[in-house]
Parts: sequence; C-alpha cells; structure tokens
Amino acid sequence: MLMRTDPFRDLDRFAQQVFDSVTRPAGVPMDAYRSGDEFVVHFDLPGVDPESIDLDVERNVLTVRADRRSPAPEGAEVIASERPQGSFSRQLFLGDTLDTERIEAAYESGVLTLRIPVAEQAKPRKIQIVGGGGRRQIRS
Repeated sequence: MLMRTDPFRDLDRFAQQVFDSVTRPAGVPMDAYRSGDEFVVHFDLPGVDPESIDLDVERNVLTVRADRRSPAPEGAEVIASERPQGSFSRQLFLGDTLDTERIEAAYESGVLTLRIPVAEQAKPRKIQIVGGGGRRQIRS
C-alpha cells in the first residue's frame, strides 16, 4: 500500500495544480536541434492520448496543445497524484527560413517529434560565374 509521508508537500502540489492550471496551461519540456536541412523538435508528452494533441501554425508561430487526464476512474479514492494533469501548451516562433508547409509530426513512447525542413530559398546554393577563360562556382 502507498503511504503519504509529507502532508505539506501534498498541499503545496495540490495548490500549484489548482492555481496554475486556472491561470495558464502547463509548459511542455522540449529539445531542439538542426540536422542537415531540417530542424527537429522533441516534446515530452508522457501519458497523453495522441488524439488530444493539437498542432497549429499561424504566422510562423507553432502552437502545441495537449491534455492529460487522470487515469483513476471516477469515484476512485486517489492515494497519490503527483503527475501533472490538465492542459499543456508550448509555442515556438519559427523563422522565415523554415518551410512550415511541410512539417512532419510523429508521436511515439510519449514523445512528440516534429521535423521542420529548411525552406529551399534559405538553403546555400552555388552560383556559376562565366567569363574570363573558365568557369568557377561560388557558394553563396
């Protein structure tokens, strides 16, 4: 059987859940990096039903929203409730150099992974110079 040992810790956690969830949604931890011609972003969303995840892009702002509900059935006596529940959201400002039309999303093992390609016009390209007896290529 699970035992509660610190009633003040439980009270603090309860107050944080009640007051923070009313004023704003909880944050979502993430990692982001560039790999070749794409940016990859991982969001931690453990225990979230994939159907509750909502992704929107508007004016280069990506918004991730998700909901996590208690697994306890209605009417059950909850002994411990330490995992955050409720609504979660995170916004990312995407640069003009990213192709927001081709974002790919996958959800596996509690991690939402987004792959955001670099726009073609933002990729380095070679410009060929003609004249002077030979051809040279310069990367711009």
